[in-house]
Amino acid sequence: MTTTPKNARPGRPPVVDLATWQAARDELLVREKAHTREGDALAAARRRLPMVEFDGTVEVVGPGGPVPFLDLFQGRDELVVYKHMWYDGAPPQGQCEGCTYLTWHLKDAVYLNARGVSFAIVTTGRWDEVASYVEFMGYTQPWYSVRDVAEPVGGAMGYLTSFLRDGDRTFLTYSTTGRGNEPFAGTFGLLDRTPYGRGEAWEDKSEGWPEGHHACWYWRTDADGNSTWGPTSRPVPQWTRPGATPVETLGRHGPYH
Repeated sequence: MTTTPKNARPGRPPVVDLATWQAARDELLVREKAHTREGDALAAARRRLPMVEFDGTVEVVGPGGPVPFLDLFQGRDELVVYKHMWYDGAPPQGQCEGCTYLTWHLKDAVYLNARGVSFAIVTTGRWDEVASYVEFMGYTQPWYSVRDVAEPVGGAMGYLTSFLRDGDRTFLTYSTTGRGNEPFAGTFGLLDRTPYGRGEAWEDKSEGWPEGHHACWYWRTDADGNSTWGPTSRPVPQWTRPGATPVETLGRHGPYH
């Protein structure tokens, strides 16, 4: 049985009894399982990508000074690295919103470590600036500066990369960016399971449903929690950091793309 409540929002899904809902849910489940199996097939293909060997002794800079890239493996054979964008001289609120969003989702790599996989973040910033930012944000992940270091350790930022170690030999096995980074952020998966979704204009939604905003609209807010990309805003988690006060001059580098 299907009913339509009085004064219902246009485009709202119909209200049905539990049996009718379960039938529709079971029908969708068939598609979801196919999607899962295709994801498994893609993961298998990733595992079979060819590798690129590179010099693992190339130095990056961490809290203790220069160290070989091999140290990022922490004695393990596998390593996942996120390459965090960086704007020289920008205050914390002016650093990349997208990288802040992604990085905040994995503050503890304990489950990766238990599986034998290390995790680290690299960026092109000067180490003194990076160290100050890491302290302000309260990050506990290992961070390193790869300033002036060539690919695949350095190079373009905003990428999620995977590496393999065989003794002292190191290999690049996988790299992705853009929406390929989404598995790094569990928030996306949860929002995709809510009635309003991500609240972004590009999403396919019923006529009359909230139209949505530009992509990533909720990644920056002002002191009152209002989403805005104006001069009084900063990446959302920064408002919980010490010293992130409304009276502070904010400023930012530019919008996330």
